Amino acid sequence: MKIYRNVQDILKNHKGGSIAIGNFDGVHRGHQAVIQTAGNLALKQGLPWGVLTFEPHPKTFFQKEKTPFRLTPFREKARYIEDEGVDFLVVLEFDGELANTPAEAFVSNVLLNGFGARHVVSGDDFVFGHKRCGTVDFLRAKGQELGFDCTSVAQVGGSGGEVISSTRVRELLSTAKPSAAAQLLGHAFEIVGDVVQGDQRGRTIGFPTANLIVDGGMRPSLGSYAIRAGLVGADGVIWHDGIANLGYRPTFGSDACLLETHLFDFTGDIYGRTLRVALVDYIRPEKKFDGIEALKAQIEADCGLAREILANKGPEFS
Repeated sequence: MKIYRNVQDILKNHKGGSIAIGNFDGVHRGHQAVIQTAGNLALKQGLPWGVLTFEPHPKTFFQKEKTPFRLTPFREKARYIEDEGVDFLVVLEFDGELANTPAEAFVSNVLLNGFGARHVVSGDDFVFGHKRCGTVDFLRAKGQELGFDCTSVAQVGGSGGEVISSTRVRELLSTAKPSAAAQLLGHAFEIVGDVVQGDQRGRTIGFPTANLIVDGGMRPSLGSYAIRAGLVGADGVIWHDGIANLGYRPTFGSDACLLETHLFDFTGDIYGRTLRVALVDYIRPEKKFDGIEALKAQIEADCGLAREILANKGPEFS
């Protein structure tokens, strides 16, 4: 997948395509429906298949929100979009200039002069342009006027009938329901980072951990989780079952929020390596223990429960 940071850089072979447009935080099943609709149209008409998104998330720009809310930082968002099979991704910087661009100018400068779009696909609640004046109806009318087609995709419902949204996924993660969140995402929620050196207490009690600093993205409920951890290497990703604790280690005290991950039946030095930790199911809240022996006994029990959980999970956790 080719990534562009400016519409003026789009190569000739990627112009005149079918374009999915949106923020796509989480790249959940609703987002996937928008992207795949654009892909189906591209395949049917023999067009390039592209995605247009924005960084940083517009919510960050407008609200200057201090509490991290992103489900997928850019690198992970791009990876999920690439997994859909897209030919190219355009990432526009969301700044004051773009925020103040009138909807009509956005259509002309970006969609027509930049993409040369033949077909534009969005969710039916998508808005754009200065003061959010660009609606799906506006986009459809401009398409009829200027010669491109416009398709809006209705919100997708989960198995229980609830509408799939990034907001709902955040609610599930913040209330310790990662399995339910994965059903809406279509994949497990992941925390991704480079392994840093901790205080190495885990190895002294038989449970060495790979530690990630949790910073910048949405923070799920603190506590212990059954996880699958993907160790990223030159030849791809190798997955391991395991258990992880997300929190501040109240037994010892810490100012930093860490994800401490213990990989089952694994040995090796992975400091500095990138680790993708997929949260499969919640085991228990974070708690303070009276001492090392009590902590060790709890970890042993948690590991046993995690192995049972991981043996019975579906394809979204594979």
